[in-house]
Amino acid sequence: MFKRKALPLDQIVQQFLRESGLETPLQQKRLIDSWEKVAGNAVARYTQEKFIRNQTLFIKISNPALRADLSMMREELVNHLNQEIGSRLITDIRFY
Repeated sequence: MFKRKALPLDQIVQQFLRESGLETPLQQKRLIDSWEKVAGNAVARYTQEKFIRNQTLFIKISNPALRADLSMMREELVNHLNQEIGSRLITDIRFY
């Protein structure tokens, strides 16, 4: 018996994730995990909490001066984080 619709394994896994509704949560996890790589180790030391709600990444920064500096770099950070995961997942970052 020959299989008529032979697909590569990565396409099958991607299709399964999309159909089961797990693609977006997986991308959100990847984006949150890539924060340290994009922002750097110095910023990651002051980062306490990270979560995504309504296409906005919320990040708790313990240093007020760093929080003000990062607020000015929001658009650049959004672009770098979206490029890191390969899709437009977030539209804004809020620092608190």
